[in-house]
Amino acid sequence: MKYSELVGLYEYLEQTPSRLSKIEKIAAFFREADAKTLDKVVLLMQGKVFPPYSEKEMGVADKLMIKVIASSAGFSQSEVENEFRKTGDLGLAVEKMLSVKKQKNLVNRELDVTKVFENLQKLASVEGKGSQDSKISLIKELISSAQPKEAKYIVRTVLEQMRVGVAEGVLRDSIASAFFEFKDQEEKKKTISAIEWAWFLRPDYAEIAKIAKEHGLRGLEKVTVEVGKPYQVLLAEKAQDLKEALNTFERPILEFKYDGARVCIHKKGGKLWFYTRRLEDVTKQFPDLVKLVASGIKAHECIIEGEMLGTDAKSGSPLPFQQLSQRIKRKYDIEQMARTIPIQVNLFDIVYLDGRDLFSETLEKRKKLLESVINVIPGKFQLAEKLVTKNIKEAEKFYERALKARQEGVMVKNLDASYQPGRRVGYWLKVKPIMETLDLVITGAEWGTGKRTSWFGTFILSCRRDEGFAECGMMGTGIKEKKSVDEDVTFDELTEQLKLYIISKKGNEVKVKPKIVVEIAYEEIQKSPTYSSGFALRFPRLLRVRTDKSPEEADDVGRIERLYSQQRGRKSAF
Repeated sequence: MKYSELVGLYEYLEQTPSRLSKIEKIAAFFREADAKTLDKVVLLMQGKVFPPYSEKEMGVADKLMIKVIASSAGFSQSEVENEFRKTGDLGLAVEKMLSVKKQKNLVNRELDVTKVFENLQKLASVEGKGSQDSKISLIKELISSAQPKEAKYIVRTVLEQMRVGVAEGVLRDSIASAFFEFKDQEEKKKTISAIEWAWFLRPDYAEIAKIAKEHGLRGLEKVTVEVGKPYQVLLAEKAQDLKEALNTFERPILEFKYDGARVCIHKKGGKLWFYTRRLEDVTKQFPDLVKLVASGIKAHECIIEGEMLGTDAKSGSPLPFQQLSQRIKRKYDIEQMARTIPIQVNLFDIVYLDGRDLFSETLEKRKKLLESVINVIPGKFQLAEKLVTKNIKEAEKFYERALKARQEGVMVKNLDASYQPGRRVGYWLKVKPIMETLDLVITGAEWGTGKRTSWFGTFILSCRRDEGFAECGMMGTGIKEKKSVDEDVTFDELTEQLKLYIISKKGNEVKVKPKIVVEIAYEEIQKSPTYSSGFALRFPRLLRVRTDKSPEEADDVGRIERLYSQQRGRKSAF
């Protein structure tokens, strides 16, 4: 398949606001793609060349791309930088510069999708001495052969700035429309559910599209969780209070809601893999967990879920999640970090055991199976604290005990419920003592003044809406100038993180890729014509950076609407 054909699709998607029109166009494109190219097309449609759970990254920043464009288009780096400042988009910059290119190639080879895909994948494996020159060469080879519009999208793909409005829901529905015909809405709903279920278990729409094309509905229905590969975990909903949570289920079980990180432990004989809820492979970061699993799990093959806490090396008391998060992202001095911040693992579910997935089993049955395969190592590798009760007074005592243990609150779960990967379905409810917070994404910032001139001083917060993000406030409090405790987040730290994701600059303002999720407290939600969400947070403040959440898991505008309607007894207008 010619890359120019894919570029034509990109252009259509970028100019088309209609979701249904996008789905129709993508579906037609998927139908025409051959089996060998389809998976590449699906990934490139998302601006990726690796599955979402892959650790591999192309690792090219704006600065290096400016060098590539200058070299490919025959301009100086300062000329490229000037064009970048005008457009705020290196894709548009390269398109314009190639249109008036100073150097003409004698041979202009037509690019195909496979060549573009393979060159971009190679970027991730380039390391060590001379790696920068090798990366420049790989990208330059593509840009030198590309038409201006093709170069625009190559650059955007490398920088993860595609902006064509193709989110997971659009891909799901496009696969359904491409490879299936429906007699009625019920059949369509069933097919979409099968695609989504397969994706929950194998979270890569490139793989799911290939299965749908080659094996149809039966192929999708045969997809199972695979030991060693991550899946989308079941998520909890928030309850108003403990009483509401307890009354939701006939047979509730309460567990501590630990202030830690969700971990999915995959074991196959002597092989182990550890994944976070964001599908990150953290096996290398936790050699101490490898030792605990070797002693603590009796099963030959299983997938077990738990919450991993950081603990004080001397006292053994729990540490805030922010300190444990230092280990999750760690690439160096891993053994030293394991000694500095040891872990405790509290296990609460099992979804696979010796060749059989357990999603359709009740939580009660899964709990019994979990208990049967665990050798408890007290204080290190143990079953989560739990209580089976319908009695509110007993539940309140358990809740207080969780808070005294310096945990976040409690989970209230339905013992009769199955396991639904990838969804908040009301099977699990969480109860926390603090006000309803919001998990939002930082999409912009402004440079500070006075002693904060070298840092971003205020940050634009956005919630999810449709396939993108909508602004809902500006935050400047809750961030520290200096750390007083390890979990403090400083202006300097947040600035350095955001610098990696700057898309454009204008005066003292920058726009950034929606990459960093933050938990926000606020005094009130107000209606606002100023922000694109239609709402504004009054006095928002940072509670913590949510390294355990992806932007796709941030709160949406619907949740802000619901919280707004609940304030001061307002009746919902939505």
